[in-house]
Amino acid sequence: MKRYRNGEIWDFEHEMPVGIGCRDVILGLDGGTTSTVCICMPVIPFSDPLPDPPPVLARAVAGCSNHNSVGEAAARETLEQVMADALSKSGSNRSAVRAVCLAVSGVNHPTDERRILNWLRDIFPSHVGLYVQNDAVAALASGTLGKLHGCVLIAGTGTIAYGFTEDGREARAAGAGPVLGDWGSGYGIAAQALTAVIKAHDGRGPYTILTSSILKVLGLSSPDELIGWTYADPSWARIAALVPIVVSCAEAGDDVANRILCDSVLELASSVKAVVQRLGLCGEDGNGSFPLVMVGGVLEANKSWDIGKEVIKCISNQYPGALAIRPKVEPAVGAALLAWNFLMKESLKKGFKS
Repeated sequence: MKRYRNGEIWDFEHEMPVGIGCRDVILGLDGGTTSTVCICMPVIPFSDPLPDPPPVLARAVAGCSNHNSVGEAAARETLEQVMADALSKSGSNRSAVRAVCLAVSGVNHPTDERRILNWLRDIFPSHVGLYVQNDAVAALASGTLGKLHGCVLIAGTGTIAYGFTEDGREARAAGAGPVLGDWGSGYGIAAQALTAVIKAHDGRGPYTILTSSILKVLGLSSPDELIGWTYADPSWARIAALVPIVVSCAEAGDDVANRILCDSVLELASSVKAVVQRLGLCGEDGNGSFPLVMVGGVLEANKSWDIGKEVIKCISNQYPGALAIRPKVEPAVGAALLAWNFLMKESLKKGFKS
């Protein structure tokens, strides 16, 4: 076990006895474009039923850990720091860790997984089980208590739909980032709103109260100033933070804002439908039941314009067996439950071999 570049991050371990009095723990990480959360959970005996909700010993929060957004070096430092913080808060150290499930946005290919796994192996002892997933997988697990079956729709700063069959097949749709069109995401909604303001100002689009509402919130006096504001710091989360303004304008009856939200509903629903069709989650007759986990700020209930509710309605019209689930626990807990399930399966395999 190495201390990696940021050895000082683990200095707290020198002040506690290694492997003495520390209960076995699991780390679950949910890393997104906006923030990164790590929870430390005790290892629950495999013979015991999972408590509802699962116990959490400590929780730590840090910034963005998507390497496509902040770069690999910054993403690794964030991930290492948040893991160290969670262990420190729980009174544990790396020797007590049995498994780590790191679920982060930007993990889109086996090469991403291998690169992160190699990095994690430098940080943790050899006995630790290490698992790397896309953050959507942890979000699904947060609604199914660690069982990988069904479909999850994430719509926050970015968006992705991800699904699993009970025999392990998987599929995804969207999640390619704003440049490649994560329409329906917080970034996508807000970017369309900003574009609508510029078009209205140029005379290329209809009048919209998005103009006065956005300028007021940003403290700007003219749509011309939006160009400088946007490119001064074009971070995805900063743009996506404008979504509540779009919702408020839609609720006030603005046609442009309403059209943007209606289009986002269709985009989000189409991502789910694509995954369901590819995996056959709905069964041969199209009416089979499957869990549909809904996660992300865009899908949270609003006053009258409830994007999540409209997405569910759109999906249910085609797939009546979709069972919408709004998780009671956060995705970081879902990641920890995934690690627990991985450990349990490996333990059972060893038991059969012996």
